[in-house]
Amino acid sequence: MDVPDQPRPRPARLARDPGVRLREVAETCVLTERTVQSIVADLEQEGYLSRVREGRRNHYRISSGAKFRHPAEAGRDIAGLLALFADDPPATRTAP
Repeated sequence: MDVPDQPRPRPARLARDPGVRLREVAETCVLTERTVQSIVADLEQEGYLSRVREGRRNHYRISSGAKFRHPAEAGRDIAGLLALFADDPPATRTAP
C-alpha cells in the first residue's frame, strides 16, 4: 500500500533555526499555528526553551541542559532526544 508523502514532524526545528516563525513550524508539522503556539508556551513555561524578542521576530533557544520530568527518564538531558531528530546528528564517539 502506498502512503502519500507527508511533511515529517520536526521537533528540533527551533534548535536548528531559532528565528523560525511558528507558522512555518506548524506547516512543517501539519499542525495548526494555534497548537504550535500552545506547545511552545508550555515548553517555555516548563523551562525547556526561552524566547527573546529581536525586532519584530521571536528567537527561540532550547535549554539543552533541561531534564526530563517523567520518572522513567528523570535526570536525563533532553539534548540526546533532540539530537535524534536533528538533520545532522553529531558523530558518535568510539572507544579507543
